[in-house]
Amino acid sequence: MFIKVKDKNQIETVEKLAKDIWIEHYTPIIGKSQISYMLDKFQSAAAISSQIDKDMEYFLILDEGKEIGYMAVEQRKDELFLSKIYIMASMRGRGLGKKAVDFTVKIARKRKLGKIILTVNKNNLSSVKAYEKMGFVKRGTVIQDIGNGFVMDDYRMEKVI
Repeated sequence: MFIKVKDKNQIETVEKLAKDIWIEHYTPIIGKSQISYMLDKFQSAAAISSQIDKDMEYFLILDEGKEIGYMAVEQRKDELFLSKIYIMASMRGRGLGKKAVDFTVKIARKRKLGKIILTVNKNNLSSVKAYEKMGFVKRGTVIQDIGNGFVMDDYRMEKVI
């Protein structure tokens, strides 16, 4: 179900999934121009490769052998940062997000880490609700200037394990 991203073809698959998922999901939340900017800056093949080189771990999410999403984690001292979980719209509502969080919990436990943290756009209400249902609690807000006149306005959430 989860395959660690290691090669160029897998990175290109993540890039394509990112484009498809982000355009569908985030257009009503942050608009086309910010999506375009963020895809180029954070989810292009070059950006993903750079993140992997800096210890971000990407995983393809598969269902019946088909790539239907991706996720990424990064260890930060005594906690695991869940950087992203993105699943194709046609595959949502089937418990795959929960399976991805469960997979993240296994990684954190194996590394003896006490909690998982994440950030989520304040207006991404369906994701905020899903994270809360899976045991994450809001622990503040983070507003980050990402350049080009754009900001990320997020909740910081955590799950103690």
